[in-house]
Amino acid sequence: MKQHLEPVEISRFENGKLRAVPDLVSVEEPLGIRLHYFDGQEPCSKDLSITMRTPGADKELALGFLYSEGIIRSYEEVESLALLEETDDAWVSVSLKGDRKLDLENLERHFYTTSSCGVCGKTSIAAVQKACPVILPQKKWQISQEILCGLPDVLRKSQNNFEYSGGIHACGLFSLEGELIALREDVGRHNALDKLIGSSLQNGMIPIFDYVLLLSGRASFELIQKAGMAGVRFIAAIGAPSSLAVALAEEFDITLVGFLKGNRFNVYNGLDRISF
Repeated sequence: MKQHLEPVEISRFENGKLRAVPDLVSVEEPLGIRLHYFDGQEPCSKDLSITMRTPGADKELALGFLYSEGIIRSYEEVESLALLEETDDAWVSVSLKGDRKLDLENLERHFYTTSSCGVCGKTSIAAVQKACPVILPQKKWQISQEILCGLPDVLRKSQNNFEYSGGIHACGLFSLEGELIALREDVGRHNALDKLIGSSLQNGMIPIFDYVLLLSGRASFELIQKAGMAGVRFIAAIGAPSSLAVALAEEFDITLVGFLKGNRFNVYNGLDRISF
């Protein structure tokens, strides 16, 4: 059995008949992120977030989360990183170096923001601009439309769990030649991206500039924000983008492609990075 899948017994209706069959579903379990730091006067600990995720690459998820939320700006700021698995809970404990001044009230408001919270689009974009830590190379590059159209097949064939459960998201990082550099999966699309960003942070790949990020689902504002913080400037999605995702892509000069399926796609911003 593939990792992070759980067997279940289901009732399947097919061709006019109902029968009991075994099936597999993606595992979903809670993960907390516990931050330890020194505020200049005393040691502090803070439970920052609890997310429902597919177990695996949990340390990468925590790193990617902390980086994309602007809490850390490099892997060198991390003193230690440990996965603590208890009876019913799992936590990633992150200790930071040096003195830190964290606006915890603001962080808590931000972490529990969702796409239905009604936040102002301009305010959200301004917050991302202020927090973005990357300095990007000044160079032009393109990917061919032929290579771009072939990326979804590569991603799908490389997904270990999707074939069995059909209930898991993926994000893949591709070179401009179409080579899959890294792939992460999770029941949460934002978790999959945090894992990918965390891995890139550990491997010294930030900013992720001259690569293509492929999302297995839709492109929400949150995903564009996380990718933009890491220096990604080309995002392709199998599904649709939201209006605020398009606005943020325009503000950050991110090429944003949606509905990438077969030999067709829509370009919402940054057409100049694609050669035809």
